Amino acid sequence: MQRMSDQIEKTLIKSFNPIKLKVFDVSESHRGHSGFQEGGESHFEVEIIASCFLGMRRLDQHRAIHKALGPDVMKKIHALALNVSSD
Repeated sequence: MQRMSDQIEKTLIKSFNPIKLKVFDVSESHRGHSGFQEGGESHFEVEIIASCFLGMRRLDQHRAIHKALGPDVMKKIHALALNVSSD
């Protein structure tokens, strides 16, 4: 079974052709908080730089990423923190 972080990374590469992309599973740091799942894969942080985000409002950048990941991924994770840039 493919890890969720690998699935997120693969999808974002395909969708945005980023200059830089880092996907972190930060689930363990949320142990005891809402949405935590044993084994991780519930809380993620993504750093992405892609030229396609140039001129986009932050809200539109986040919407584009959520749309690319799709409802199947988004309903399986509890939190997705995004740090998006165009350069």
